[in-house]
Amino acid sequence: MFRFAPYVFKSLWRHRARTTLTVSGAAVAMLVFCFVGSVQEGMERLTSDEDSQRTLIVFQENRFCPTTSRLPEDYAKRISALSGVTDVMPVQVWTNNCRASLDIVVFNGAPPEKLRSARDINLISGNWQEFESRRDAAFLGKNIALRRNLKVGDQFSIGDLSVRVAGIFTSPVPAEENLIYTGLAFLQYSREREDVGLVTQHEVHLTKEADPDAVARAIDAELRAGPVATTTRRKGAFQASTLSDLVDLIGFAHWLGYACVGLVLSLVATTTVMSVQDRIKEHAVLQTLGLRPWRIFRLVLSESMILCAVGGIFGTAVALTVLATTGMAVGAEGVTIAFQPSFKLGVAGMSVSLAVGLLAGVIPAWQAARTRIITALREG
Repeated sequence: MFRFAPYVFKSLWRHRARTTLTVSGAAVAMLVFCFVGSVQEGMERLTSDEDSQRTLIVFQENRFCPTTSRLPEDYAKRISALSGVTDVMPVQVWTNNCRASLDIVVFNGAPPEKLRSARDINLISGNWQEFESRRDAAFLGKNIALRRNLKVGDQFSIGDLSVRVAGIFTSPVPAEENLIYTGLAFLQYSREREDVGLVTQHEVHLTKEADPDAVARAIDAELRAGPVATTTRRKGAFQASTLSDLVDLIGFAHWLGYACVGLVLSLVATTTVMSVQDRIKEHAVLQTLGLRPWRIFRLVLSESMILCAVGGIFGTAVALTVLATTGMAVGAEGVTIAFQPSFKLGVAGMSVSLAVGLLAGVIPAWQAARTRIITALREG
């Protein structure tokens, strides 16, 4: 079959404009497919990893945006005394936008010693000493630093907050790389209204034997008689609930991905049919020279798969490059979903491209292989 490769490429190059437009259309469709897949992967990572299932979030009852949740900081002592709890980290959250946004900025303020033990932060620049010694120091996730073009030593301001970049970090949890960490006291004192003694939420870490749902019920029961009632959920469930509007949108985007696959299928199939119709006589001549119908079938199918493969490679490569270099994320109410490239996403893009190329070429190839020589020569 490889000896016919020059013929196949020559056939595609013969109609350069049509081939280029088909490849471009396939590339754009696969670009969108990969972006949709990236969002879906980000949502899955955010809500289903082990940490999200073994960590609890204590939030003010019937509150949604972080700015409306105001819990006493000393709730941490009462929660720590409960069975199954190993540690409690009070967290103050500030965000520039509680609605869905592609440029959301989220500050998480926590005691530095708690943050160091509770987060798997890998500093790629900066150091902990400056973060712990300066009240306005902040650690920036790699993605937010990339989007805002910030480096260690820069002063960064948004709204009424101004921080000095003490470090830039990566994290095994991609969504964490869209956060800015500061000391708890900084956010409590730096707002227009001081929030001394108040936090947005408490993050509860459990023992391996503890039942997260049982501990959540115990926490809410313990704090029910306090000044502020609470709702406690697993971290994954809390994030899914917070992003409920985006979850519906991502679910719709799932169908958009299928629509892109259908678009490629229709586009390549149409191009292949046109190519077969233009070369009816040519295929008849090939058969008179001794090519069997099965060989004609494979030649046409090869053209279809090459069109899809080239478009798929280009579209997938562009998508993965953009995802890797822009640090894109979408979020709402202080929770973010990271758009991250992955090997799985690249394999999915290429697999779909080849599968679509195969499906798009089967019917035109079958028609070309079944064409009778005499009829084809007369029509040609």
